[in-house]
Amino acid sequence: MKRVITISAIFLSAFAFAQTVSQDTTSTKNQQQNAAQNIINGTASKGITVGGYAQIDYNQPEGKNGKMDVHRMVMLLGYKFNDKVQFVTEIEYEHVKEVYIEQAFLNYSLNDNLNIRGGLMLVPMGIVNEYHEPTTYNGVERPNVDKSIVPSTWREIGVGVTGRFNSANLRYQAYIFNGFTSLNGSKTLGGSNGLRNGRQKGAESTINTPNLSAKVDYYGIQGLRLGLSGYFGRTQAEDDVDMIDGADVGISMFGLDARYINKRLSARGQYIHALISDATAYNNLNSANLGSELKGWYAEAAYNLLPLTNEQKLDAFVRYEQYDTHAATQDAGIARNLGYNRNEWTTGLSYHVANGAVVKADYQILDNAAIGNKSMGQLNFGIGVWF
Repeated sequence: MKRVITISAIFLSAFAFAQTVSQDTTSTKNQQQNAAQNIINGTASKGITVGGYAQIDYNQPEGKNGKMDVHRMVMLLGYKFNDKVQFVTEIEYEHVKEVYIEQAFLNYSLNDNLNIRGGLMLVPMGIVNEYHEPTTYNGVERPNVDKSIVPSTWREIGVGVTGRFNSANLRYQAYIFNGFTSLNGSKTLGGSNGLRNGRQKGAESTINTPNLSAKVDYYGIQGLRLGLSGYFGRTQAEDDVDMIDGADVGISMFGLDARYINKRLSARGQYIHALISDATAYNNLNSANLGSELKGWYAEAAYNLLPLTNEQKLDAFVRYEQYDTHAATQDAGIARNLGYNRNEWTTGLSYHVANGAVVKADYQILDNAAIGNKSMGQLNFGIGVWF
């Protein structure tokens, strides 16, 4: 009953907000372009571009104390040497105390349809890993499919090409990256986080077998964008163990995603499936519990409660996601943990008070397939900006 009251209160608040907002046109720019693309596509002929995005959260789990967090603060810096050569970087502070380089790459434009890139770059898999600025997605927290399966924010060092075939309404990306590390200190792959512990993030990264990543986006239908992505290779092992059976695993990951917007209505969804080879030897060597398959999906629909003539936007949304980091374990030599087979409902509001500034509220019902498990609720509030 408490959940019903909370969810009802959130949606009733939407109509109260709707009576107080102002007017002008609604922009869909943020749903189709990320921070790095903004810098690269800027109109300045030369010089420095500065930007940023930030996310501040309040999470209140059912029956527990709440947590407040400056989740991330990211500074965007770009330099345009000339019409062909640009450098892009993102410097990220997480939870106030942790500092990361999220991107740092050099972009060389051979022509309007072909760019060569090298450096620390985002792996093009799914939606949120590339489009993760807080004004571009609904919900205070990113979808958990994009944390435990993909896993965002996933970036590695490599080189590749990107561009468009405008006549076919296609955008393409193809890169050679270093891959996940097999062991991150004492942390192994597997468990509830899947491959997340293996992200090297460009920090003194080990490489012994390059990995291939590619994505194609189709944008030929008004308001619709479809993506097909793939990632193929092996994890990286250190010199002294790389020839031992179980020192690394093979990864084949596939992704399908879609985004759609038509006036007040918007929707998105994605499906990610990863196949792991040699998991049995890896688990035996490292006392790990990495499954032989990881998969997840979600579907989301949102509706803007304000007139399209308003500058501000108020999206009421609902999302369902299901994800399992132990989708298969028979070929991994371990028992399946049903607690890793999770499903979640998230519903709430995204109030875009200006283009680039959003206030969010949502309520989640979190569940898993473990015997005797009881679903838990969580209330979230957040502020996000992108400029």
